[in-house]
Amino acid sequence: MSTLEINAELNAKLDQVRAVLDKEITGKGDVCLTCSFQAEDVLLTKLAIERDAKLPILFLDTGYHFKETYEYRDRIAREWNLNLINLLPAKTVAEQEAEFGLLYQSAPDRCCGMRKVEPLFKALADYRVWFTGLRREQAKSRAALEERAMFSLPAGKQILKLAPLTEWTTRDIWYACEQLCIPLLSLYDRGYSSIGCEPCTSIPTDPNDPRSGRWAGRKVECGIHIQAAPAK
Repeated sequence: MSTLEINAELNAKLDQVRAVLDKEITGKGDVCLTCSFQAEDVLLTKLAIERDAKLPILFLDTGYHFKETYEYRDRIAREWNLNLINLLPAKTVAEQEAEFGLLYQSAPDRCCGMRKVEPLFKALADYRVWFTGLRREQAKSRAALEERAMFSLPAGKQILKLAPLTEWTTRDIWYACEQLCIPLLSLYDRGYSSIGCEPCTSIPTDPNDPRSGRWAGRKVECGIHIQAAPAK
């Protein structure tokens, strides 16, 4: 495929994403976007704030992120003037470790639940639409990902979950970021492909599986993108 053909294909995909953003964001105040500051999320954030500069950008501040992630988050938030909302767990890292030890080693599902899932689901209750940078190619667990789906929160409220990059490839993401002059998190240069909390992220063990470096192979999802159980 020639460069001209690649550009035409990419521009068509970007136009499709912009159309989804235009439909849901423009003139509406009950929309949010979650951003991990990985490449696809940053690309989607860039496209979204072109529609609404004050769109709430939710970041799960677990307290366990890489130093580079925090530095990059702060840089992008400053340079793009993001309406960044850092979602904090109920307990600090020190409080959690004092009470439970290193949950990311002994019970990673519980750690993710306390530091990611609970803070996010609590925050999402304030919104009607949730944009995410999820892609099918990211993991086998996301192969059936829908671009548009209703998502049930624990208390029973349903919100519209939109993943406009669903069918994008990693090549698409990187090429779009290059074309739009979006700088990327420096950890990619060190070989990381899926980046979360530092204790649970390593260089991928399987070159064909970007998430094979997460949780030392003990699991593949933190629990956010699984339908929450309704409150009893």
